[in-house]
Amino acid sequence: MIQLSAQAQVPGPAPASSPIAGLFPLVFIFFLFYFLLIRPQQKKAKEHDQLLKGLKKGDKVAAAGGIVARILEVREGEVDLETAQNQKLTVLRGSIQSVMK
Repeated sequence: MIQLSAQAQVPGPAPASSPIAGLFPLVFIFFLFYFLLIRPQQKKAKEHDQLLKGLKKGDKVAAAGGIVARILEVREGEVDLETAQNQKLTVLRGSIQSVMK
């Protein structure tokens, strides 16, 4: 007859892991988010701010909503535009998306 003896295996103490090793994945994820999401968005926002600061009378611009017009006057927070049918519009400065050439 075959006799099986089952011996309980008592695991030894788990090896102590370094607290730094536990933080490594979190630090890695933070840097990944920073370089792939946060930094490009900050760069794009900075470029848009420079574009808004450089607006001047006579520039042809594209505003939010697809409006393409020429700048008549630039004020602190608003811009007066003139469309192709000689319609005068006042839009917020932040709604200017790009300057067309």
